[in-house]
Amino acid sequence: MEIFELSDKKELLDDAVNYFWKCWGSSTNYAFYKDCIINSLSQENRLPKFYIGIVDNQIIASYALLTNDIISRQDLMPWFACLFVNPEFRKLGYAGLLLEHGATEAKKKGFKNFYLATDLENFYERKGGNYFTEGYNVSGEGLKVYIKSTE
Repeated sequence: MEIFELSDKKELLDDAVNYFWKCWGSSTNYAFYKDCIINSLSQENRLPKFYIGIVDNQIIASYALLTNDIISRQDLMPWFACLFVNPEFRKLGYAGLLLEHGATEAKKKGFKNFYLATDLENFYERKGGNYFTEGYNVSGEGLKVYIKSTE
């Protein structure tokens, strides 16, 4: 799998917007994803940045580094978010590669740590994330917040 910052693969913009939206969106928020991703393409901005994983010229995975993951802990950043690997490519180590790529990218952008929010059990612990605190999504549901060093 090759991992690219979408800013460097603008020819895949429409495919990438559709990928992120299909993985994380709903029938009513395509414009949200499109606007966010289009406005992330400027090289002048550290964040947000969207990344795609490609195998055989097909997007099979994604993640993003965001200023906020729509969570109550808006004092923390960057957020490693939108991690997705197509089901047929899971259990091949791609999620771990994306996470490590995210750490490298966050470090390049000047961050010593990054944060992740999830309701998954033991996924990020197995990938080197450490429980940091509790946070809440916009519906008021609690989420575990993890911290991961970029060092």
